[in-house]
Amino acid sequence: MNDHQHHSSLDIQASTREGGLDLPSRSLVWRRSRIAVLLVALLLAAGATRTILANLRDAHRLEGMTEQNARQYVTVVHPAPAGDDGRLVLPGTLRGYVESPIYSRASGYVVHWYADIGAHVQQGQLLAELDTPEIDQELAQAIAQREQAASTLALAKTSFDRARQLRERDAVAQQELDDRQGAYNQDVANVAAAEANVRRLTQLKSFQRIVAPITGVITQRNIDVGDLINAGNGGAGRALFAIAEADPLRLYVQVPQAYAQQVARGQHVSVTQAELPGVTFDGTVTRTADAIDVATRSLQVEITLPNHDGKLMPGAYVQAALHTEAPGTLTVPGNTLLFRAEGPRVAVVDANGRVHLQPVTITRDLGQSLVIGTGVSAQDRIVVNPSDSLADGDSVIVAQTPARGEAGRSAPARRGDAS
Repeated sequence: MNDHQHHSSLDIQASTREGGLDLPSRSLVWRRSRIAVLLVALLLAAGATRTILANLRDAHRLEGMTEQNARQYVTVVHPAPAGDDGRLVLPGTLRGYVESPIYSRASGYVVHWYADIGAHVQQGQLLAELDTPEIDQELAQAIAQREQAASTLALAKTSFDRARQLRERDAVAQQELDDRQGAYNQDVANVAAAEANVRRLTQLKSFQRIVAPITGVITQRNIDVGDLINAGNGGAGRALFAIAEADPLRLYVQVPQAYAQQVARGQHVSVTQAELPGVTFDGTVTRTADAIDVATRSLQVEITLPNHDGKLMPGAYVQAALHTEAPGTLTVPGNTLLFRAEGPRVAVVDANGRVHLQPVTITRDLGQSLVIGTGVSAQDRIVVNPSDSLADGDSVIVAQTPARGEAGRSAPARRGDAS
């Protein structure tokens, strides 16, 4: 069977161009295969290149993050002159012009009390009454003894008068007259002693009425009906009442020695309270201790503050601003201090971003800020909230420099945060 018949039997249709089959040439098939292989190779190369680039990018990103995390970003402040803007701000606590704890001079039981905390009372006003049965009995006994002494005195006087008359007629000896006179004088003294004892117990009984010694407001009431009151300590060492005269008020502040010479009697002081923003009260320096306290190296100053409207309350924490001239000392925020075994330090950042732990001398603790005597200058950049791991010579990056004198309001030191 020939080829034509064979293909016919296989139902293959063949063209009759030049008497052969229309099949692709070997060269065309080879060329197409090369193109397919080349495309596959290009795709593999592109995938490999992409993987390599992604690995390089990730490595670079990891290196950048590692370098960034190794950096220390800090916030710094500049020391501010103490008494900046001619003002020295000092903390203090308001006290009543007169503060009087009231104790009992008589022992007894509380029968009734008439004034509670917050009550405004006048001098001499009745605050409480006590039942004093022991004093009552002692007073009754003293009165009876006085009557007994008075009766004895009357008898002694009669006997003395009779003896004197008889002596005038020489009916008795002089010795007997002298004895009668001695007995009479002794009874006179006994009556005087009995009378004094009655007055003492009467005065003591009057203390069963607890009255206000001053005009003011009741700040404490430590008794109730039925309480046993011991004379002298008010029971368990507590005062029965406490009264404060709230107008005017007293304010005591401790002025550093550097400013002591600038404080004078009659000087006006501006007083503010955080709970009353925008309100300033005018006080006057009434007296000073005229001596520097050895322990604190400060001068105690008393300021009198009018309080007619009652806005200020005794015991409130306030700040007093004295108008002074800065003597050269500097203040830094309290959150810049580092406590090391060698003593207090502050972290100063130089122009190259290196940290130097500088020893300082603290002359005054003002609460949120510290008055520094030596160790820093006004141009120093001091780290706020330094980390405990911060060491001398560390390299840091200053993230922000607040305005001069912004004590304690800066952001804390950060590690690895570039934002």
